[in-house]
Amino acid sequence: MEVLISVKPLLAVSVSLIAAFFIALTGERARNLREFWTISASVVKFGIVISMLQPILEGKVIEYTLLSITQGLELKFRVDALGIFFAITASFLWIITSFYSIGYVRSLNEHAQTRYFACFAIALSATMGVAFSANMFTTFLFYEIITLCTYPLVAHKETPEAIKGARRYITYLLGTSIAFQLLAVFMTYSAAGTLEFSNQGILNNVRGQVSDTFLIITFILFMAGITKAAMMPLHSWLPAAMVAPTPVSALLHAVAVVKTGVFVVVKIVLHIFGIDLLSQLGLGTALAYFASITIIVASIIALKQDNLKRRLAYSTISQLSYVILGVALLTPSGITGSIMHIVLHAFGKITLFFVAGAIYVAAHKTNISELDGIGKEMPFTMAAFTLGALSMIGIPPLGGFLSKWYIAIGSIEAQQLPILLVLASSTILNACYFLPIVYAAFFKSEQCQLLVSKETEHQQLPPTLTLTPSLKEAPALMVIPLVLTAIGALVLFFAPSVFLELARMVVAGVIN
Repeated sequence: MEVLISVKPLLAVSVSLIAAFFIALTGERARNLREFWTISASVVKFGIVISMLQPILEGKVIEYTLLSITQGLELKFRVDALGIFFAITASFLWIITSFYSIGYVRSLNEHAQTRYFACFAIALSATMGVAFSANMFTTFLFYEIITLCTYPLVAHKETPEAIKGARRYITYLLGTSIAFQLLAVFMTYSAAGTLEFSNQGILNNVRGQVSDTFLIITFILFMAGITKAAMMPLHSWLPAAMVAPTPVSALLHAVAVVKTGVFVVVKIVLHIFGIDLLSQLGLGTALAYFASITIIVASIIALKQDNLKRRLAYSTISQLSYVILGVALLTPSGITGSIMHIVLHAFGKITLFFVAGAIYVAAHKTNISELDGIGKEMPFTMAAFTLGALSMIGIPPLGGFLSKWYIAIGSIEAQQLPILLVLASSTILNACYFLPIVYAAFFKSEQCQLLVSKETEHQQLPPTLTLTPSLKEAPALMVIPLVLTAIGALVLFFAPSVFLELARMVVAGVIN
């Protein structure tokens, strides 16, 4: 495999970090200039990422070493098929989320907007750092930066509820990472003498030198330490974090935090342990069933949630365990479906959160029980919600069908037929908690209310029966992004070729 030395990975990481500096420097005195830095950085970042795509498709990798501490311990970037897959997804959606965020914070006249956009930019720098990490040391460093820079976003409203949710967020993510994941990193380095990712698995190369018990404990510590993946029972931080502004929730679920968690799980399975080692130890099967429990239980809890964002939060807990389930099957189709679900879930779920924010801005409604007839007043918004929901359910021709199909084939390849029952059951549960929202929005009548004017009151006339005043769509800066992401969920069903090719390259690299 040809290795190209280039500074581009560092530039992709740095551009939004530089933008964060200019955003903070500009401040509130020049809002348009401040937002210019945000949009410019997102576009430049995406351009840098795309410029590295062609060499990767040609089978090359791009590397850049920023700092060498000691042998096997470096701050190093490597752009490969899996990394650029995640980077394209995150950098493209940051452009759309940036426009949406501007519409959201200005419509609600949010406070501390400069801090908001600066933390957003830093979070995307850290996400690129994780995507392009060449080793577990670099991954861990940027993984923790994501936690720290998203804490102010979760606590943004500064209400007692927001502070409480943010404290739980930082306690779970930082506490488990230091207690479990960091220990697993030390154990891996002590056993292998390196943290450099390998297609065969770092620990697979030293199996004869350490006991199986040591390897099993290390794997459990890694899984317990990656709380960002929101596997049960270490998941309660995610619903608590829904106190954040809606664009932040979209960032948490679709682009950065939770998606980074499952991405790191994939890296650990494929590049730290390797398919052969996990198969021999039986850990792949154990992880698959563990993820299956999360998928079903979280879906059942989602059914009971009336608050729209909380229902979407539990949906995310369920949906992103598909990524873990697919890679844990250790089969070509399972791994392909796992990787594809990263992008397909991103477009569908970010659409649903964008819709939740648009409804809040336009109608100040947060509960599902309040959405009767809203589709007639916000047709573009709710049409986008319908497409996003159908993609999450896995109904063709929406992109979400593809990843579920590959995971289903993967379960057959692994001779794990109970997993097919999990997929079927979760699909039914997805339909049960999404379709009633769509039905209520378009086919239920909006509740009427009695409005008594002062003139009527003085004249002692019967009150006039008036329909609730018509709602309007949210500002265009919010509606256009959610329509675009909904269209993206549709387009990815018909044209997944680039992402599918990258996923197949990853599979080809890790399966002999």
